[in-house]
Amino acid sequence: MKKIQDNYKNLISLKSLLQPATVTTAIVPLQPQQEKIISDWERLVAQTERINQMAKELEGAILELKTIASTFKTQHPLVREELCNNICQYFVVGVPCVKQKPDESFILTMRKVDLFRAEREAGLLAHQLRQQTKKRLASQQHRKNKVGLRLTQGADSKGY
Repeated sequence: MKKIQDNYKNLISLKSLLQPATVTTAIVPLQPQQEKIISDWERLVAQTERINQMAKELEGAILELKTIASTFKTQHPLVREELCNNICQYFVVGVPCVKQKPDESFILTMRKVDLFRAEREAGLLAHQLRQQTKKRLASQQHRKNKVGLRLTQGADSKGY
């Protein structure tokens, strides 16, 4: 059997506990390390980029919903007319957006989704093409008139 040793000889005396000990090192206050600040800043920037990317994807999904609803209306004329006319209603919508201010702080805001931009752009393009076609036709007509006038003048001068 193992003998239990007397540990009372190693006890710290009460006297030594009551005497103040001299401290040679101070506890350093907790300060954020530069690497941690940079790491946290990078996480913050990455999260703002993630939010903005998700907002772009959400906007794309919203515009795709509108396209699908429009296509549905044109491809399924046999569906009840009142359902097709009101298959999807559109109100003003927005997506979250994180912007960075000049002082490098961030602001979480909302960006409006323009649901009818494609239609406006298509209408503007159609208008521009019509104008170009009118100008081209007018120019061609003007050239024809000039050529016809020259031919007539040439025939008159030859005495035909």
